Amino acid sequence: MKQLENGSRQKQDHEFRLNSITPHAEHFAADHSTEGTSSGMLRDWIAGLSRRPHVDYAMLTHVGRCRVHNEDTCAADEMAGLFVVCDGMGGAAGGEVASQLAARAFLEQARAGRDTQSARWRLEKAAMEANNAVFMESHRDMSLRGMGTTLVGMEIGRDLREAWIVNVGDSRCYRLRDGVLEQLTHDHSFVDEQVRAGLMTVDEASISHLRNIITRAVGSHVDVDPDVVRSPLMPGDLFLLCSDGLTREADDEAIAQVLNGHQCVDLQMCANALVALANECGGSDNITVVLVRI
Repeated sequence: MKQLENGSRQKQDHEFRLNSITPHAEHFAADHSTEGTSSGMLRDWIAGLSRRPHVDYAMLTHVGRCRVHNEDTCAADEMAGLFVVCDGMGGAAGGEVASQLAARAFLEQARAGRDTQSARWRLEKAAMEANNAVFMESHRDMSLRGMGTTLVGMEIGRDLREAWIVNVGDSRCYRLRDGVLEQLTHDHSFVDEQVRAGLMTVDEASISHLRNIITRAVGSHVDVDPDVVRSPLMPGDLFLLCSDGLTREADDEAIAQVLNGHQCVDLQMCANALVALANECGGSDNITVVLVRI
């Protein structure tokens, strides 16, 4: 169970519902899995083959093997080149609301001002607007008090020269280029910060009883400090946005093996394979992946 530092908000579960497609071609993934669904029976998926030339994507969210509900949300505005994954916290109802509110607010803000504002500024602003939406709703409805969510989002530039990635919490963005997998984001977690400071090894962090503590979250405070990074694009680049339901169960080597496999010729098959991998390794949490290929 994940906790915010100096708090008691934890990741729980929810049943995600399919949202209708908006005029902006905004897609939200649906989890149709049921209790007891095994890793070999992935019945919850939604694929997207982008109408933008030279960009394909697929996304999949799954409840996992140990939870009853799914609090993760993944969404895309394909025409704007925007993609996002959120992993909600704060109880079954709160986590569901937080992740959906954050994803929708992020997409709406990030696509505003694309002709006048830089991608870096818009993505940072979009994460802040997502934070505001969750924080305000948690104070409007007392039953949702304490909810929050992680967020990792990406925008593919119109000219396909660069991508911009924003993150808060421990949901990640990876890039596979020429067969090499690279993590582009830093986790905002206690153990990851200890590793970067040289106070803990990666192996120690992977088994630490403190690994569930995150140091930043969307909606937990009135302000949020997102990280934004730029990634120049090359043909064949494959990006993975994911919740920690994947990265807790499978290490980077195992993830890279799937991404380099023959099944990733088809992105939906690749998404299925990643979720199956996490479930086969335990499936202790909700699992969400978004794949975007240039």
